[in-house]
Amino acid sequence: MQNKNKTVIKSKDILTLFITYPKLSFNEIISLSGVPKTSVHRMLGSLEDMGFLEKDEEGKYSLGLLFLQFGQLVADRLDIRQVALPIMRTLREEVDEAINLIIQDGNEAIYIEKLDTNHPVRLYTAIGRRSPLYAGACSRIILAYLSEEEKEKYLEEVILEPIGEGTITDKNELRYQLEETCKNGYTVSKSELENYTVSVSAPIFDHEGKIIAGISIAGPEVRFQEEKLDLFIQKVKEGANAISVKLGYKVGVPQ
Repeated sequence: MQNKNKTVIKSKDILTLFITYPKLSFNEIISLSGVPKTSVHRMLGSLEDMGFLEKDEEGKYSLGLLFLQFGQLVADRLDIRQVALPIMRTLREEVDEAINLIIQDGNEAIYIEKLDTNHPVRLYTAIGRRSPLYAGACSRIILAYLSEEEKEKYLEEVILEPIGEGTITDKNELRYQLEETCKNGYTVSKSELENYTVSVSAPIFDHEGKIIAGISIAGPEVRFQEEKLDLFIQKVKEGANAISVKLGYKVGVPQ
């Protein structure tokens, strides 16, 4: 942290607020960020001048159009997203539940694409949402297929904090679940990130056989009873394999 520019970090913290809040006033930004008034005033001026923020007639700030350009560039360059989307659409049509695509970002997983179910009762998971690698099927599938060295380093350092009623908070149990995941080629989570929800996930590999993403089927637990769960597991594995093959992965061939 000593080598990092504190102003840049605080500016990033302010910009991050707009992931949750579409518009914020000057005083709301001060309250939510905890940054001193004079610093906020200075940083908002700079962010506005650079096009990162815009201020409307009521004096409320929102993200500037510059982010639209950056966001489109990121989306266009995420080949995994482009490859996966048609397969995700097919999968959604087959199971009529929400389909999520997640990649790793440090010690977290981030949702980069999602397709909602047509059911009126659904999960509201936004693109850009983050979750720790230990919690939730789509996050844990990535953790399970990391190298043993990466996995063990993460397990030694992470603090397993409860998020939902089913969050795994015991490291021995987590290690067991990671082993089972690699044996079975999928994982299931129940109420780990949100109560009364279920998610089934399978890994996506690149041409070198390395884990690159996870895909999941998720929804309310009432629609994930045992008779459907087996079908969802089969379908999510098929979808993950189809995406992996398009990325150059040779299924069944040692990498």
